[in-house]
Formats: sequence, C-alpha cells, structure tokens
Amino acid sequence: MHPCRRQFLRFTGAGAAACMASLGWGDDRPLIKNPRATDGDSRHEPNWEERLTLSVGRDKADLVGDSDRVLQAAVDYVARMGGGTVKVLPGTYTFRAAVELPSGIRLVGAGPETILTRIPSESVPLSAESDWYDQEVTLEKSSNFRVGDSVVFQAKNPHNQAEIVIKRTLVARSGNRFKLNDGLRENLWLSGSPTCSSLFPLLTSSNTADVTIEDIVLDGNRQNTQNLNGNYGGGIFLQDCNRYTFRRVESRNYNGDGFSFQICHDVLVDECFSHDNADLGVHPGSGSQRPWIRNCRLEKNGLGLFWCWGVKYGLAENNKIVDNLNYGISIGHNDTDNVMRNNTITGSGKVGILFRDEARGLDFWANRNVVEDNRIENNGGDTGIAIDIQGKTKDVRIAHNIINESRGALQRTGIRISPQAERIELVDNRIEGFATKIQNAKG
Repeated sequence: MHPCRRQFLRFTGAGAAACMASLGWGDDRPLIKNPRATDGDSRHEPNWEERLTLSVGRDKADLVGDSDRVLQAAVDYVARMGGGTVKVLPGTYTFRAAVELPSGIRLVGAGPETILTRIPSESVPLSAESDWYDQEVTLEKSSNFRVGDSVVFQAKNPHNQAEIVIKRTLVARSGNRFKLNDGLRENLWLSGSPTCSSLFPLLTSSNTADVTIEDIVLDGNRQNTQNLNGNYGGGIFLQDCNRYTFRRVESRNYNGDGFSFQICHDVLVDECFSHDNADLGVHPGSGSQRPWIRNCRLEKNGLGLFWCWGVKYGLAENNKIVDNLNYGISIGHNDTDNVMRNNTITGSGKVGILFRDEARGLDFWANRNVVEDNRIENNGGDTGIAIDIQGKTKDVRIAHNIINESRGALQRTGIRISPQAERIELVDNRIEGFATKIQNAKG
C-alpha cells in the first residue's frame, strides 16, 4: 500500500489533497505561468478582471420578473456569453419549474431578502396508456398544469412492481394531452397507477461544472407540497456535476432534502443553513468524491448529514447539527476515508452519529473514517446512543470528542460498538452522564 494511503487519516485539507494527488502518475510538464484563452482549453483560463454581470429583479433590473422563467433566461444568457454572474435582487420569486443551471456561472442573491419558492403541488392520474418510447401523456384532467411546468411521473412497473420515477417538463398541450421535453423511456400503463405531480427541485443541474451559488434563500413551501425523494429532488439537486460551491445558501421547508447531490465531485457547502426539511439536511449522494461541508447549520431536518453510498475522501467540519428528527450524522455503504471533526451534534431524535450496518456485499461498511474533536450531546430518547457503530465496520478512529448526556443517565449509551466491528480506535474521549459509557462486547 502506498504510504500516503496509510497516512490518509492523519491529513486534513490541502495536506490530504496533496497526498491523494501523489497517488497518480507524476507530471513533469512545465507549469502554466501566463495562461491565454485558447479555443477548447477549459482547464487553464486567465483571471479576467471583468465578466458579464446580469441582474434579475421584480423591477429596475436587466431582466424583470418574479418567476423561474426570468431566472432561467438570465443564467442561459450569461452561460452563452462564456460565463459570468447573475445577481438576483431582493424579492420573492415563485417557480412553476426547476431552474436548470449551466456550467461556468455564479448565481448571487441579496441574502435573506432574495427568496426562491414554489407553487403548491398537485397530483393527477393519467387517463391513457403511454409506452416507453412515447413523448406525451394524457391526464384525467389538466387542472392547474401549464406548458413550461416541471413535473414528476410516478408509477409501478407493470412487470415487477418496481417504482418508476420520471422527471420531465411539459412543452405543449391540447386539452388534457401534454407533450414532454423528452421521451419517457419507461412504460406508464394504467395498471401501474401512474400519476403526474408538480414536483421539482428549485435549482438543479446535470453534467455541468464550475458553478457558485451564494447569498440566497430556497423555500420549498413544504406545507403545500408532496414529498419528493432526495434521489430525485431537493431544494438543490445535482446529478453528475463537478466543482460546485454553495456559500451562505439557506435551504428550508422542502418536503424532501435541503441539499442533494448525486455522483458529484468536489462540492463545497460552506456557511449554509439547511433546516426544517422533511428528509435530509445535506445529502452527499452515491459515488460523490471529496465533498466538503463546513461552517454550516443543519437544524430540524429529518436527518442532518447523510453520507450516501460510496462517498469518499470527504470532510465535515465546524458544523452545528441540531435537533434533527432521527440522526445527526449517518454514514454507511462503502463510505470510506472521510473525516468528521469539530462539529456540534445535539438533540438528535435517535442517535448522534450512526455507522450503518451494510450487509449487502462482502465489505460495504463505513471503514477508515475519523470522528475527532466533536461535541456530541443529548442525543436520542431514554435509550439513546451518542455514537452507534454497527455491523462489521472497521478501522475507525474516535478521538478527542466530548460526549455528554445532561438529561439523566436512564438507559443511555455513550459509544456502542458492534461485536462484529474490528479495529475501532478510541482515543482520549470524554464521556459523561451515561448509564453505559462504552458498550463493547469484545471488552
């Protein structure tokens, strides 16, 4: 094994990045000292003093309006000009469709005064069969659906009863019959009880890179919408994207996740506030590499920070993870080589930090992770657990944490370690106020 891999968990920040970079081939090519704009070269670009800036607002702006359409027009225009900044002026903007983010833009609001929200959702059954190659559907009634709306079709697969979820946009209509922006690629047969629902992320993108979003509020209108699973939506939802930065973004009241990004690499969530969302506060999704969640507040969500499947080389630091319904942090299926440090995790309904039992394959547990210098306090009910390490998890370091219970010992446990877990290193943790400080069948 390369010595850098053996020492990974001792490194943080730039040190870890440099160590991991050294695992690849050496690069002795000359350094780029004076980059020029060269056709087709997106890796090296001069640091231009000025790029296009376009404002969006309810009045006195370059583009005037208060809907998703005006914001979509602005980001598309800026992207066509090679990138730049869209400033969203103070006001409330109500969406009927998700805004699709292109590469190379910066979206900047005015802080709490810039609010992106959405219409109430509704769901209508389909009244006619549509095959997988069709690009249209017929609804029982058109209701409040309009051309331009983002929608989700949900049904059961008629062959195996598996769940079908299809995200599309309505682009044309005749009565209750709507054309879609793309083919279905799934069978929506009436035997599968298909529905059309006005559900969508507020901001979304797929296969894009180098985007920054700052100083903006996303309000999901949770009380008037149905739930949309975090694998398909959220206040923000990304799929197969790279190098996104969210800074001082508030994502709240979404009937689903606050921030969700699937197979996305080098995503930074910095100084953000994710709260009162039905499901996950921040969801680094399956396969996401090197996520960095820092200086955030994750409060009153279904779950605070959820490391999904195969999330690696991530860092969660200096976050306040408070009063989440189930778990403060959950980590599991093949989530390896991550660091969680200097976080405050309090008031979780079940467990402060959960290492999930992942018995799906030969070795899919959350191995080689570090939990250090955190404050983990008053989590779970009468039988609550601060840190619960389940299954065959191995090579985890739990060090220098303050693990406290001030509500009374009852049947509460500080650290519970599965008898099947291996090489769980406990170093200088202060554990106070529990009926059982450490529950470890191996002694």
